[in-house]
Amino acid sequence: MQYKLILASNSPRRRELLKGLDLDFEVKTLVGVEEVYPPELPVEQIAEFLAKLKADAYLPNLQENELLITADTVVCLDGKVFGKPQDEADAKQMLQTLSGRTHQVLTGVCLMSRGKKTSFTSVSDVSFSEISASEIDYYIQKYQPYDKAGAYGVQEWIGYVAVKHICGSYYNVMGLPIHRLYEELKQF
Repeated sequence: MQYKLILASNSPRRRELLKGLDLDFEVKTLVGVEEVYPPELPVEQIAEFLAKLKADAYLPNLQENELLITADTVVCLDGKVFGKPQDEADAKQMLQTLSGRTHQVLTGVCLMSRGKKTSFTSVSDVSFSEISASEIDYYIQKYQPYDKAGAYGVQEWIGYVAVKHICGSYYNVMGLPIHRLYEELKQF
């Protein structure tokens, strides 16, 4: 069966990345999906859990010939999850904590049709150099990273000046592990 691809995401970065595969797709989003996970869930399972949660919420609207893609990205350090910052103070705190350390970026992806569902998590290790308070302030003021897990976008200024090393997929750090997604789409 030839599926019509649906990307269920508000993220302009995910749209841009999926567009890079030269596949036709439509963007549809659901409002009001509460991104909550059980507190006892291991951190390495959270992103995939949330991607599946988003997919399940969309299921009643999914047509027979559609293949839905949902994703969620979290940043983890020392067993703590850094989602999207709530405000400027939260963003500052996150970036100060990540400064000079190596953290993990986990993106969970779910592919679902009316009759099949599969999901996976991609993990990248990101090493930051030390970031000064003035650099953090500059970045937050100029780039307003409130819609990004861990309060940063690797493709923005902070990625140029602070990311020393990435072990894993760069595109995963942007929010969609595009190589793995392409392989999974071929299998689906």
